[in-house]
Amino acid sequence: MTDVFAHGGQQVFHEHRRLLFSVAYRLLGSAADAEDAVQDAWIKWSAADRSRVADPKAYLTRIVSNLALERLRSTRHKRETYVGPWLPEPILTGGDACEAAMDAESVSMAMLVVLETLSPLERAVFVLKEVFGFSHAEIAEAVERSEAAVRQAAHRAREHVQARRPRFTADRTRQREVTERFFAAATGGDVNALMELLSPDVTLWTDGGGKVRQALLPVVGAQTVASWFAAIGTVTYQGVEPADMRAELVGINGGPGIVFSSPERVIATVTFDFGPDGRITALHNVANPDKLRAVADGTAHDIGTR
Repeated sequence: MTDVFAHGGQQVFHEHRRLLFSVAYRLLGSAADAEDAVQDAWIKWSAADRSRVADPKAYLTRIVSNLALERLRSTRHKRETYVGPWLPEPILTGGDACEAAMDAESVSMAMLVVLETLSPLERAVFVLKEVFGFSHAEIAEAVERSEAAVRQAAHRAREHVQARRPRFTADRTRQREVTERFFAAATGGDVNALMELLSPDVTLWTDGGGKVRQALLPVVGAQTVASWFAAIGTVTYQGVEPADMRAELVGINGGPGIVFSSPERVIATVTFDFGPDGRITALHNVANPDKLRAVADGTAHDIGTR
């Protein structure tokens, strides 16, 4: 009987595993930490008296949210002392056309960077309410706060995100087309073609985490950013000769991105943020080797919210 019950519990957990990763990744901005939170949720679920669980999905979401919140609080100091800009750990998300726009937007590098500026509680409330559609009452239970406190946190978080992340962007076909043109121009070293695709005040954020040489401050302006990318085919980067560098267009964090590799390893990823005119307003370049494992292992994540 116990074996049947355990098997049933395993099956239920497996059914919701993708959703739990989706929640944890948006809360933590790290694939490795999200996987750990899901694994810890499995341990708690295995030990729980599941005969008293009326709604496994809500119960599991509550567990993983709490675990992610704990982890978020404990990693805060590490992020405050990080060398250079801190960017989320990128994940592969397969063909970008198949994701719902809202799901893709909520997992984009730009959005995860904004979520990083919220308090852990505000971030959890925003993600559960705005992205996953949980009610204030359900969230209050999940984060162990009063409903009034959750409503207040939701309001603060929404205002904060709206101020930093205006809800207008180029359509996804246009994004894909601009990324392809950027890819061709960068790998061909064409500064002028790159300049045409970049907003005048474009910003490049690079995350080397002190492990590899990267710009410690944002690089601003179309000319500077274009020159940076046009040099890819002519300079040795992280000890890799231009002839050995491979660039590939892939789906990253719900949108089109580029992965740079040597024959031995993934070197960096680049993702883009677009303005309403379709030009690139920001680029996020992750080169910290600790943050490239999820991309290097080649698993495409389904980041759906249902």
